[in-house]
Formats: sequence, C-alpha cells, structure tokens
Amino acid sequence: DCPPHHAPKPLLGFLGDFTWNSMSGRSVRLRSVPIQSLSELERARLQEVAFYQLQQDCDLSCPITIPKDGQKRKKSLRKKLDSLGKEKNKDREFIPQAFGMPLSQVIANDRAYKLKQDSQRDEQKDASDFVASLLPFGNKRHNKELSSSNSSLSSTSETPNESTSPNTPEPAPRARRRGAMSVDSITDLDDNQSRLLEALQLSLPAEAQSKKEKARDKKLSLNPIYRQVPRLVDSCCQHLEKHGLQTVGIFRVGSSKKRVRQLREEFDRGVDVSLEEEHSVHDVAALLKEFLRDMPDPLLTRELYTAFINTLLLEPEEQLGTLQLLIYLLPPCNCDTLHRLLQFLSMVAKHANDNVSKDGQEVTGNKMTSLNLATIFGPNLLHKQKSSDKEFSVQSSARAEESTAIIAVVQKMIENYEALFMVPPDLQNEVLISLLETDPDVVDYLLRRKASQSS
Repeated sequence: DCPPHHAPKPLLGFLGDFTWNSMSGRSVRLRSVPIQSLSELERARLQEVAFYQLQQDCDLSCPITIPKDGQKRKKSLRKKLDSLGKEKNKDREFIPQAFGMPLSQVIANDRAYKLKQDSQRDEQKDASDFVASLLPFGNKRHNKELSSSNSSLSSTSETPNESTSPNTPEPAPRARRRGAMSVDSITDLDDNQSRLLEALQLSLPAEAQSKKEKARDKKLSLNPIYRQVPRLVDSCCQHLEKHGLQTVGIFRVGSSKKRVRQLREEFDRGVDVSLEEEHSVHDVAALLKEFLRDMPDPLLTRELYTAFINTLLLEPEEQLGTLQLLIYLLPPCNCDTLHRLLQFLSMVAKHANDNVSKDGQEVTGNKMTSLNLATIFGPNLLHKQKSSDKEFSVQSSARAEESTAIIAVVQKMIENYEALFMVPPDLQNEVLISLLETDPDVVDYLLRRKASQSS
C-alpha cells in the first residue's frame, strides 16, 4: 500500500479561468475579495506572489525587498526604554504604549490591554453568575460564553459607524457556533481533516515566525486575522468621521498643544481613552498626525520608499496595479492600518466641496481635497529619513521634486483606496497554485471557505 498522502485526489484542482474544484466536487470561481477576508496564510503567500510579480513584470528601476515588520527591533527598543525609565524615573513612571515604537509592538500592547480588560470582565461576570446561582429563582446559566478570541464576526464589515476596531471583537451568535470544529492552522488541519469548520472565523496573528518558511507556514492561521489597526488610529478616525467631516480646514487648523500632549500621554499609559464630542476635532487630528509622524519606520516603510516613488515613472495604466502589489508587500499591520487611514481620508475628501443637503440647506465643504490631504499626510507616510538630516538644505530642489512625487503617490492611493485593497482573482489563483504544491488539504479548506463566503 502506498502511504495515504500519496493517494490520488482527482477532484481537487484548478480548472482554468480562475475556477477550481474542491474535493467534494464543487466548483468555485474566484472573484475579487477584500484583502482582510484572506487567511493569514494566504496573505503571507500573497506577499511572495506580489514580490515575484514585481520582480518579473514591473520595471521600477530599483531593488525591491519584502519589508520586515519591526518585531526584530523590539528587544533593543524595550531595553532602551527600560534604561531610559531608570534614568528618568522621576519624570516617567511608565513605558510608552503607543508612540514612537514599531507598529507591530503597538498592536501587541493593544492586544495585551484587551486581554486584561476581558479577563476583568469575565471575573465580574463569574461573580455575578455565582450570586445569581445562589438566589432561589436564580437564572442558572450553564453554557458559558465562548471567549471572543475566535469570534466569527466578518472581518470586512467596513461601515464607518460600526466599530470595526480590532480591539472589540464581539462574541458570535451562539447558534452559529454550536458543534463547530475550529481549525486554525495547518497543524490543526492535519489532526482534524474530516471535521473542517466551514464558518468564517477570525484568529489572532501568529506571533513568532521561525526562519524556515515551512515551519512558519505551519503556524499561520487558515482564517482571517483581526484587523491589525492600533486602537489610537481607529479611535481618531472614528471620532473625526463622526464629528469632523464638515470642519473647514481639518488637519490645517492649529490645535491645543497642551490637550494633544494630554491625550498622547493617556494613550501612552494604556488608559482606555474614549474620544467624545467634547474633544476638539483639531486636537484629535493633530494626535493622529503625530502618531504617524513618530513611527520609527514610516507606514509605507523605508525599504519601499524608492519603489513607491518610481511607480510614477510607469505608464498611467500600469501605476495602480503596481501600487497594489507594493501594498501587498507590506506587513499585515502596516497594510491594515494603511487601509483604515485611506478609508478615512477618502471620506474626508468626499466632503471637501460645498453641497446642498436633502432638505435644501447649503452645507459648507471642509476644503480638504485628496491633494490637500496627500500634501499633509504624504511626508508622514513615505520618507527616507527623519527631516533633521543636513542634506535637506543642500539639495532643496531635488527635495521639492521628491516631495511632489510623494504627494502624487499618496493622492493616487486616497482616490483609489477601495480598488487597491481588493485582491483580484489572478493573484488569488497564484496563491492557491503555490499552496497546491505543498498543502492540497489546505487548498480544499480555503476553497470551501471561499464558496461559503460568496454564497
């Protein structure tokens, strides 16, 4: 007998025209999907596919690398902050949680904070359940809520008034959960092949990544991961979407330095900051800009600086597709945060011009067109080094040219943000083909999930 994994699987495979057959014989046609609906494993492979396509098909006249996600620097940064803390113990009794650190670290801090909140909430709930069980007619609740870390909420509900923050996953309705078997990574899949979960699940990102690709892939989740957007960014965007869209010159008008510093300190202390109506939109706008400006590595990463700028040298019809591939090279936390930011900026730009409301009232526009917004945000999102460098004064004309290029790239992103984050069938196809060689069972699982998502 030949070993079971060599047994032929005639049904599973690619039929051409972006259509696949799953092992059950069901045919699944790939269609464009939001990048955040892909599993963690698919996103890691998409990075490689995008990298390959950029090398093969796009002449950006510069070396291209997949950016690292900042976790490497974590230890040295921690040590630096610890030693700083010891020296300046009188001024600073806390280690910052949000500003001036790698994005992946901010998100890890947010998650730790969320877990702490959840466990406190669970303790309170246990106490109240216990009291309820002692009451003579107490409502005895036998089945405990499942933890929200594997919540089944859709990762693509993007309506601005719904909180889609990664920090507030809501427990899924119990009916959809009962008896479902959770498969999270390839390792799980090997053990539970017969009882795959068809429901869409969200998982937390795999923490450590080992050197060997295969070992890394084994750890990556087969489900979409929570949107990796810092609490601060999401809170600021939501607040400004709610209160700032009609504010003339938002991001241009000055703010109160004192109030911004106070907000910054609250986020840095890990306080549960709730931005309310009484917070000035100009202060919140300044806080958001400051967060992006203080990131040690800009959101679009230093490694890809030249590549992003050089997209402008391509034919106009090639520019968008190349920008999309470069965005897919970004670490997931950069990609998700960029998506949240562009979604917000595009909404601000839609309110730039004066218009007439349904009841005939004239509504003043905020005057912040995509060009104005790109002029303000571009230099914070895309730069080579901090602006203290001497060469700034030396080559000012070259600088001005570069700054115009940065603005043009970011403006294009704001105006086309929806298309940039929709993964076309041809790229998904390449991802599945690359997985088919190593893990056919995984491809079958992913196809079944795609089928249930599209139905």
